Amino acid sequence: MTYDYIKQKKILLVDDEENLCQMVCSIFREEHYTKIRTAGTMAEALTICKDWKPDFAVLDVMLPDGDGISLLEKMREFTGIPVLFLTALGEDEDRLKGLFAGADDYLVKPFLPKELLLRTAAILRRTYKEETPLVRLAGSQIDFARAEVLKNGEHLPLTAKEHEILQALYRNAGRIVTIDQLCEAAWGDNPFGYENSLMAHIRRIREKIELTPSKPVSLITVKGLGYKLLVEE
Repeated sequence: MTYDYIKQKKILLVDDEENLCQMVCSIFREEHYTKIRTAGTMAEALTICKDWKPDFAVLDVMLPDGDGISLLEKMREFTGIPVLFLTALGEDEDRLKGLFAGADDYLVKPFLPKELLLRTAAILRRTYKEETPLVRLAGSQIDFARAEVLKNGEHLPLTAKEHEILQALYRNAGRIVTIDQLCEAAWGDNPFGYENSLMAHIRRIREKIELTPSKPVSLITVKGLGYKLLVEE
């Protein structure tokens, strides 16, 4: 099956209606979007944005401690991620105000699940062009589109977990990615207890990407902190 890179994007859903949040989360998960977080207030949403760094946000206009448009204005101070407004308000004035504030689209409740998915996919594909197929390392290349490593003329397939771990490292190339962040990338919102599994995956990844796995030069351990991936220009 062809790897669909947009399904790995991190989605933040901001709405104070718990039932709606659960429904929208189910819609996304059934379509195989795996990285989803929810927030019920502006304050919670801003904290998640700064700490988790989502790739896309679905915002309700009406929130207990403010409104989605004000939230978007605050988000725009530190992130340019695409945003879809999801609201019961349908007046043109509200739509234009939201779009003027920097939203990418606007969907009025009630909505069809298929429409939400189509609009989300369109925004993500427009915003995030498919990652460069080949990422050059010191002794190999990673092909994320085909989920494989090219080394010494061989095509070495990546497992799903290896792929997710490498993507998390590549998104932060040259920077330290903590053990917790890597566990969350591979195992979701409850990553605790997977440290030993992560180490095993790191070892297998090095066997694929490094010329000398026992002396890694591309996937580096930063003792006590995590790992970082060094890529070639």
